[in-house]
Amino acid sequence: MQHNISHLENGLRIISARWEHVETVSVGVWVNTGSAYETPEVNGISHFLEHMSFKGTKNRTALQICEEIEDAGGQSNAYTSHEFTAFYAQMLKNDLPLAVDVLADVLQNSVFPEDELQKEREVVVQEINQAIDTPDDVVFDYFQRTAFPDQALGRTILGPADLVRSFTRETLQNYIQNNYAAENMVICAVGNVDHNQLVNLVRSRFSALRPKTNFKADRQHYEGGFYQEERPIEQAHVLLGFKGVEYGSDDYYPQLVLSSILGGGTSSRLFQEVREKRGLVYTTYSFANSYTGSGLFGIYAGTGKEELKTLMPVVCDEICKICGEKASQRELDRAKIQMKAGMLMSLESSSSVSEILARQHLLFNRIIPVAEMVERIEAVTLDDVRRIACQVFASNPTYTLLGALEKPMAYEKVLEKIRE
Repeated sequence: MQHNISHLENGLRIISARWEHVETVSVGVWVNTGSAYETPEVNGISHFLEHMSFKGTKNRTALQICEEIEDAGGQSNAYTSHEFTAFYAQMLKNDLPLAVDVLADVLQNSVFPEDELQKEREVVVQEINQAIDTPDDVVFDYFQRTAFPDQALGRTILGPADLVRSFTRETLQNYIQNNYAAENMVICAVGNVDHNQLVNLVRSRFSALRPKTNFKADRQHYEGGFYQEERPIEQAHVLLGFKGVEYGSDDYYPQLVLSSILGGGTSSRLFQEVREKRGLVYTTYSFANSYTGSGLFGIYAGTGKEELKTLMPVVCDEICKICGEKASQRELDRAKIQMKAGMLMSLESSSSVSEILARQHLLFNRIIPVAEMVERIEAVTLDDVRRIACQVFASNPTYTLLGALEKPMAYEKVLEKIRE
């Protein structure tokens, strides 16, 4: 990925990648903050701030923010995760100045009018309630909380409804003052963009940004444990997890290969054994989530209550197999090509590339060349896969169940089965 990087005097990083063959540009501001940087008293504030930033500034009403972007044929949005908050827009190439101006306005001049605060609190509460009513969504919140108990990383991104209803203009302003500063922000544009023009636009609108943040991140310490909740629904949603690796670990790529072999597609071990051979589930897969200071490896399955008692012993058997014997060369080759193909396909989207560049610079203070990522994927061996499997699955399990629960495998039995 050919790119240019500049720094403002306040430390704000500006990244661009020029694609002359397109007529559009994707531009955004990525902030290294999210629910993992919140205290218990303001859990959900990062996400609520993302909503409220578009509800009116010193220069624009909420409607004007929407209209100016859409009148130019563009689109804008934002998202919040555990460790990042992003605000971005995709525009025609000549409308880059408008996009930068609107992003600068919502990030630095939002006024948080009281009438909008009252309405948006209830909008977010509806979003929380929708997540709670979606079992294959909320089970992941329970899973995260069980894996990282009494930590910011274990709390939900949306926060609890009672806290959201308590957020005031002062709460939002204090959070911005503590967490939004040039040192933990990156502005990135990908598409038909001139780097010097981008730098000048950003300098004219973001130079007043404070250089330094004023917060301390909570610890990230995986613990694991057990949680179950019975609901009168047709399926049981099951998550089994273990301690994964953090960003920057030498085992980052071996863990991704392990996840691909175990549950990364329809040819994976879990899908073939659990669904194709036994018909126990409709959906099952594994995943590997890395964070700044920890990680979480997980396996998800949705099954009927009659199949539940059979499902977990089979999953545990697959875990034991991948630890007890090497994967095949064919499985390793397939996992590698899937990872490389997925990575290269993502580089065909300007919005995806802008996110990749921004997140890499926030995490590592550099852009990782594609050739380096490919090389690290290729370097993973069968011994690496078995070694990281034994390391991951030796940790204390996180076992979370939600829904129709009839004779599920007990947590102690899961421990016993895996530790055999």
